Amino acid sequence: MGMTMTTEEHQSRTSRSYKMILMFAMISMVMMFAGLTSAYIVSKSRVDWLKDFHFPTAFFGSTLVIIGCSVTIYLAKTAIKKDNRQATTGYLLSTLVLGLLFVVLQFVGFSQLIAMGYYPTGASSVITTTFMYVIAVVHLLHLAGGLISLLIVIYNHFKQKYNATQTLGIELAAMYWHFLDILWVCLFVFLYFFK
Repeated sequence: MGMTMTTEEHQSRTSRSYKMILMFAMISMVMMFAGLTSAYIVSKSRVDWLKDFHFPTAFFGSTLVIIGCSVTIYLAKTAIKKDNRQATTGYLLSTLVLGLLFVVLQFVGFSQLIAMGYYPTGASSVITTTFMYVIAVVHLLHLAGGLISLLIVIYNHFKQKYNATQTLGIELAAMYWHFLDILWVCLFVFLYFFK
């Protein structure tokens, strides 16, 4: 004789499954960045490693902006759990704007590197800045996934699919954005101190 699941049990199992899948994806991303940063450290023994390198100021701004993304997505999750749809909308849209601003600031940082004469590839490139470009661009690709998921969450929110008892989409988006935030802060600190 089979047991039937209640709606709450089904939602709980579904939530755990999706969160576990996201955790595995985030762990694989961490391993990829661990490989990139290890290669960066190993390459420091090369003769073309830069000394007296000045870190692009836009990367400082982008770091503050992505921390803001974590704050606003957390506030969106808190607001939907209180069924405050208007506040949730504001916080989700703020997260989107801050995410887009992060992307803009990253490209400003790239242009600052180029203005200093540091190119990602070619005869004018050096290993220091090539790794910096690679690490930042790979993070931007993961951030693009975060922006797409955020757009889906915003769309579903406007379709009124979330409420105090149904928050899974916003929770998953919050987990991923917190991960992107922590990842960038760790990469920023790493690149700043190991430049």
